[in-house]
Amino acid sequence: MTTWSLRRRPGRALGLVLLGFFTLLVLRRLDWSNLTRPWLRRRQLGLQAKDQNFMLEDSTFWIFGGSVHYFRVPKEYWRDRLLKMKACGLNTLTTYVPWNLHEPERGRFDFSGNLDLEVTQPFPRGHSWLLQDSGMRLRTTYKGFTNAVDLYFDHLMPRVVPLQYKHGGPIIAVQVENEYGSYNKDPTYMPYIKKALEDRGIEELLLTSDNKDGLSSGAVDGVLATINLQSQHDLQLLSTFLFTVQGARPKMVMEYWTGWFDSWGGTHNILDSSEVLKTVSAIIDAGSSINLYMFHGGTNFGFINGAMHYYDYKSHVTSYDYDAVLTEAGDYTAKYLQLRDFFGSISGTPLPPPPDPLPKTAYESVTPAFYLSLWDALKYMEAPINSEQPVNMENLPVNNGNGQSFGYTLYETTIASSGVLSAFVRDRGQVFVNTVSIGFLDYKRKEINIPLIQGYTTLRILVENCGRVNYGEIDNQRKGLIGNIYLNDSPLSKFRIYSLDMKKSFFQRFSFDEWNKVPEAPTFPAFFLGALSVALSPSDTFMKLEGWEKGVVFINGQNLGRYWNIGPQETLYLPGTWLDQGINQVIVFEEKMAGSVIQFTETPHLGRSRYIN
Repeated sequence: MTTWSLRRRPGRALGLVLLGFFTLLVLRRLDWSNLTRPWLRRRQLGLQAKDQNFMLEDSTFWIFGGSVHYFRVPKEYWRDRLLKMKACGLNTLTTYVPWNLHEPERGRFDFSGNLDLEVTQPFPRGHSWLLQDSGMRLRTTYKGFTNAVDLYFDHLMPRVVPLQYKHGGPIIAVQVENEYGSYNKDPTYMPYIKKALEDRGIEELLLTSDNKDGLSSGAVDGVLATINLQSQHDLQLLSTFLFTVQGARPKMVMEYWTGWFDSWGGTHNILDSSEVLKTVSAIIDAGSSINLYMFHGGTNFGFINGAMHYYDYKSHVTSYDYDAVLTEAGDYTAKYLQLRDFFGSISGTPLPPPPDPLPKTAYESVTPAFYLSLWDALKYMEAPINSEQPVNMENLPVNNGNGQSFGYTLYETTIASSGVLSAFVRDRGQVFVNTVSIGFLDYKRKEINIPLIQGYTTLRILVENCGRVNYGEIDNQRKGLIGNIYLNDSPLSKFRIYSLDMKKSFFQRFSFDEWNKVPEAPTFPAFFLGALSVALSPSDTFMKLEGWEKGVVFINGQNLGRYWNIGPQETLYLPGTWLDQGINQVIVFEEKMAGSVIQFTETPHLGRSRYIN
C-alpha cells in the first residue's frame, strides 16, 4: 500500500475553480429541460452556506461532486464523461480554468477547441512569460503579477459571469484560491483575489480549500473554508479545526483524493477501491459534502505534465490517470461500481444507466519509413538566436516577445579543448560533441567530462523543460541553461540558440521531400515518420513504444505527450477522435534509441518502474 503525502497535485497553473450544479450543466448542452426540478427554476439566492447546511434556494443541498479537467479530455468526449458522472450519482462538477493555456502569450487569449470554457476553478498561479521579470513574485500582490492577473480576469470573467447560477447557468460556487495556506507568501494576496472576483461580477458562493498543513493560514474573511484530504484521521482533525475557525458552517471536503499522480522513474500509485469507499462513506456520515479529486483525470497531452520538487525534482508522467474513479480513457473501475452503488443507495431516486464504454482497437503496428536527424532538421528551422551568453527559455526573443514555454531548446557554441564542463541545467540536458552524445546534465549531474578533441569543435546541449513544479519555489522555474556554462571554470560565449517548442507550426517547416529513408544506424536525436492506417470508424487505442527510449509522439499534428522507458507509464493514450479514417501521420521525436515498430494495444499499461542507472 502506498504511503500518501499530503501535497499539491500537478497542473495547478493559475486558473479558476468552478463548481457547477451537474443537472444544469448537462441541461445547457443536452437540452434535458424535462429533468430540471421546479425548485431549481427559482434563481434568486443560489448556493448558501447557512448554519450547518448548504442551501440551494430554500432547500437543503448536499454537494456530491467530482473533478474533471476539460483541457485534459478531448472535447468530443466531454459528454461521455459527464453522463458517466451523472450515472455514478454525482450532482456537481468541479473543474479548473488553466491560465497558462488560455493566455499562451501576454494579451493573446484562446478559448477555442478543447479550451472552449463556455461548454463546461479563478485562482492565479504561474505563467512562463511572467518569469521574464527577474523580480517576479508569483501568488503575491507584486505589481507585475497583479497587472497580469487583472488583464486575465478582465478577459475571463465576461465568459464566466453569464454562466453563474443566478444568471441561469450552472456555476454555483467559485474557489478563490487553492491551498494558498501552504504557500502563504503575502497576507494581502487572498483579499486582493477575492475583491478582483467580486469587482468583475462573481456573486456566487466563494470558497477556499486547504490541506492540514495550510488550513490555519488559508482562510479569508467572508469566504467559506473547505478541506482537502485522503485519510479518515485527517477528516476528524480538520473538521474540528474548521469548527474553531468558522463555527457551525457547512463542512465540505473539496478534494478527497481518490488516487495520486505518478512521476517518471517511480511506481504507479494505487489506492484500493474498498479504502476509497470507506473514506467516502465516513465523510458523508460526518455530515460533510464531498468532491472526488479526481473523478476522471484524463491526460497531460503535450507538455502540460508538471512536476514536483521537494527533496528531488520529479517530472510527472503524461497520463493523468491518477487511479481515479474513471480511467485515463474514461473506462469504468471497481471504484466507479462501488461508488455508484453507494450514491445510488442515498440518492432517493434511481440513477440513470451508465453509458456503454467507448470501443478500443489494437491497430496494426506501424513501421516508420522516413527519418530526419535533428542536426539535418536545423537548416529548416527559424534562424538561431545569436547571444554572447546562454539565455534561459523564458527570455528567448521568440513568440512575439513572450519567450518559450514548453519543449526543448538547443544551445550551440565552439570549444577548443577538453576538460570539465559544468552548467546549471533545467531540467535535463543531453550534451554532444559535434553530433556524438557524451551524457546528460540535470539536477544531480552538474558536471561532465569533455573528451580529447582536435581543433575547434561544436559543443551542443539539448535542454528539455520536463515540467514546472506546482508547489514550493514556483518563482524559480526558469528553464534551459540558467546563467553561464563553464569549461574548466572559464565561461563559454558566442552561442547559437534554437527554440524547439514543437508546436503544430514547428512541423510545417518539414516538407515531405526533406525526409530520408530510415538508415541502418540512425543518428540521434531524430524524427521518425510513419503512417497509421484506419480502415473503419476510428476507435481509442494505446500506443506502445517498446524498444524506444525517450521522446514525444505526434499524431496528425496533435502532441500526445512524452514517453520514457524508465516507467511507470508504458503506453500513451490515443483518442480515436484524433484519428481519421484512412491514413494518419505519426511522428516520433526520439532522443537516443529507436525501436523497429510502433505498436498499439486495447489496454493501457501503468506498470512498475525500471530504475535509472
